[in-house]
Parts: sequence; structure tokens; C-alpha cells
Amino acid sequence: MAAKWIELMTGSLEQKKQYRQGKSRIEALPAPYDMAAKALYRYFMYNGGAVMDGDVALTMMGDFVDLWERAAADGTPVRAIVGEDPVEFADAFVLAYAGKRWIDKERARLTTAIEDAERAQEVES
Repeated sequence: MAAKWIELMTGSLEQKKQYRQGKSRIEALPAPYDMAAKALYRYFMYNGGAVMDGDVALTMMGDFVDLWERAAADGTPVRAIVGEDPVEFADAFVLAYAGKRWIDKERARLTTAIEDAERAQEVES
């Protein structure tokens, strides 16, 4: 009973456990994979970590850690994973998991407004 009350106030305890396991897996990566994964993960948290629900975030984290663990096991160079632009890689990675975000509504509204303005201009011409 107390666990349900605590989860109501703080969120899923199971999700918190899975999150901690993911962070531990990142910590256990050998260099330089740990350095790259930590830097990307920090970027994820600043750039978009709060815009997704817990289940999606955990799926993303699991896939992210799996990627780096496989790269470390195979000896894949870090640049072969992130490419020339690590920001582009990070943004694309998060976008693959983002689902519906608050900005999507505003993007649709902007597109519609421009289309309406274009139609109004055509009518006047």
C-alpha cells in the first residue's frame, strides 16, 4: 500500500530502478566509449530528456546503452558511431524516440498559418 502511494507521488519505482541500471551500464563502459556515452547522455538530458514519458525514455536509454556496449565489444571507433557531427547524431537519436512533442502543435499551427497567408495572397492577385 505504501509503495503505491510513494509511486503516485514520485513516479514508478520500477522505472527508477531501470534508469539506475542504465546509468550503471554507462559507467561500466570502457574508455573512450564511456566518455562519449556520458557526453551524449548529458546532451540528451539538456536537449530533450524531459519531453518524453518514462517508458519511452527507458526504451531510448536501453537502446543507447546497447549501442555503446556493442560498439565497445566490437571495437567500433567512436566517430564511426556518431559521424562527423555529434550534435546531429544526438538530435536524430532522440528524435527517433520523441513521439509527439509539445512543439509539434506549434509547428503544425505555423505551417497552416503560412499556407493560409499564401492562399490569401493568391486570392488578392
